[in-house]
Amino acid sequence: MKIKSFNLLIFILSVCSVFFLTSCKREQSGATGWEYNNPKNGGFQKVPYLEQETGPGLVLIEGGRFTMGRVEQEVNFDWNNIPRTVTVSSFYMDEVEVTNFFYLEYLYWLERVFAADYPEVIKKALPDTLVWRSKLAFNEPYVEFYLRHPAYRDYPVVGVNWLQANDFCSWRTDRVNELILIREGLFEHYPNQINEDNFNTEAYMVGQYESGKRVDGIPDLNPNKEYRNVKMEDGIILPQYRLPTEAEWEYAAYALIGNTIEELIPDRKLYPWNGHAVRNSNDKYIGQILANFKRDRGDNMGVAGKLNDNADITAPVYAYWPNDYGLYNMAGNVSEWVMDVFRPLSMEDNDDFRPFRGNVYKTKLLDEDGAIAEKDSLGRLVYRNVDPQLDNLQARRNYRKADNINYQDGDWESNINWGTSDYGSNPDFDKENDNLKMYQFGETTRVSDKARVYKGASWKDRAYWAVPGTRRHLLEDQSTSFIGFRCAMTRVGSPVGLRY
Repeated sequence: MKIKSFNLLIFILSVCSVFFLTSCKREQSGATGWEYNNPKNGGFQKVPYLEQETGPGLVLIEGGRFTMGRVEQEVNFDWNNIPRTVTVSSFYMDEVEVTNFFYLEYLYWLERVFAADYPEVIKKALPDTLVWRSKLAFNEPYVEFYLRHPAYRDYPVVGVNWLQANDFCSWRTDRVNELILIREGLFEHYPNQINEDNFNTEAYMVGQYESGKRVDGIPDLNPNKEYRNVKMEDGIILPQYRLPTEAEWEYAAYALIGNTIEELIPDRKLYPWNGHAVRNSNDKYIGQILANFKRDRGDNMGVAGKLNDNADITAPVYAYWPNDYGLYNMAGNVSEWVMDVFRPLSMEDNDDFRPFRGNVYKTKLLDEDGAIAEKDSLGRLVYRNVDPQLDNLQARRNYRKADNINYQDGDWESNINWGTSDYGSNPDFDKENDNLKMYQFGETTRVSDKARVYKGASWKDRAYWAVPGTRRHLLEDQSTSFIGFRCAMTRVGSPVGLRY
């Protein structure tokens, strides 16, 4: 893993200077005049910091405004992606889809840590290789070989549902942050992790993971302490890997940074590349297909001797040209999970700044003494949904409950009959759980609070779905042979880093 970081080195040097350069003038607080980093007055620290380092596999996506939604004709007449101008903050995103080999690394780690006592953890993470089966096609070789054979190691993993994709992101966060602490000399390589005794970023930061430490920690300027663990305030630990939001994914796919002149975007893209054709117009590569999709009925790859996309199913993740952000396969290969819960009216309801539907607000579980509760049997901190009574949400102005998935589109207040005198008078009516029959899941629609958006075309789709503005949905616990995923990470601080 290539990680470019120097924040910890700068921090340690600054701490050492407290002891070796005590006669030097320290920086003072602009609010109180008290010196920072002075053990004599309590040791409140100001850590030198440059910028967030780029985690393995990620590229920086500079944010901005764009028109989200439909740019192609609405062939399904769903009208669920009405164009709207929104702003997306800068963030990081994987340059390629998560591969079979990346996922096998994940499964190997789970087996090494949990196989003895928690085999259900491994079973829960396994991709569904049976998604390749079709009653009237011979796809058994993919069932047997696609995930594990080295011929497919650089192909995107499929058969992974939305919940499994999120679990992978959490695991990746911990492995990357563990390596950062090893790299900086705070931990040894500790391959004997087992069950709850495995490195978890949050558990470490609250003092619930100590195994494998090489040193006691970072020197603490608090006169009552000697060492401490790394904290978020040190700028060393990376934010979580996660799925991108729908807005982030669509924005990154268009890569309009390559089409701007000052503040103008003179050419709006149809695909992640310029132009309205799916073939390369460059003289050197003229006529070559720019993405992996199904050209026509029964035509997955063209004719022998002149294969159009050189892929009957998926293709290696670095195949085809990247877009102007350096992202590969944002128009084909596999469709990709995003964070959002699906709603037909998301484009109308969501905020125009960092739009997203799917918030369920949580807080760390506390014990009877008010301290953070012990981590669970898998080594993770325990969370609970915020509670209107326990957390005094009645006094809040921005939200009053934990689960805001169906806010303004599926909750009690958004029903067409809201406010009528006889509404809810039926004794069998359940105000909290009925969701007012707005979305009769399983009867008239597949829309529910468990329906998650996936974006982009796949090897199995026509070119229409290669338009980033298109959107589809599937239940979060289901998987297919044509949906994969890539991870994202929040960018903290300046949108563009050291350029300004």
